[in-house]
Amino acid sequence: MDWLEITLFILALLGLLLVNTAAVFMVALQLPGTWTLAAATALFAWAYWDFHGPGEPIIGFWTLGALLVLGVLGEVVEGAAGAVGAKGAGGTKRGMALAIVLGILGAILGTIFLPIPIVGTLVGAAVGSGSGSMLGDLWAGREWQPALRSGRGAAIGRFAGSVGKLAIGGMMWLIVVVALLWP
Repeated sequence: MDWLEITLFILALLGLLLVNTAAVFMVALQLPGTWTLAAATALFAWAYWDFHGPGEPIIGFWTLGALLVLGVLGEVVEGAAGAVGAKGAGGTKRGMALAIVLGILGAILGTIFLPIPIVGTLVGAAVGSGSGSMLGDLWAGREWQPALRSGRGAAIGRFAGSVGKLAIGGMMWLIVVVALLWP
């Protein structure tokens, strides 16, 4: 192994760590950061599969499988949290559906109209989920107080789901770092 291969490996390693760190921040912005992290790690693993020697991968199948499972879990947690919060507070199916749709729209609008990094996206998603749940319940013919309670549950659930997915993104980042440091 010559100096050029070692230099390219170090640059690729630093690039992976930079992309994966940015991917965790993408999760906070409601962007597909978990999948970016998993894809970048898989690409690095493929490029340097036999770096230590034949059959000795730097990042193995177990690590890549764990990233895949955590990525799916993060999507489920984030996507369902607002609807589960609405249902837990007594919301209707219509309210749960609108909580999901307006939660996504709220995240986009929160990023635009409240340009505080990360905060605008999280607040927009929570407000959108809460508003969607409340509007769906009112549309279904419920009274204001139960609809408001359902909206509050959806907003809290969506915020908790976003924080949960951010924690999962952090765990994914940590798994990659440990896999790189502990061959």
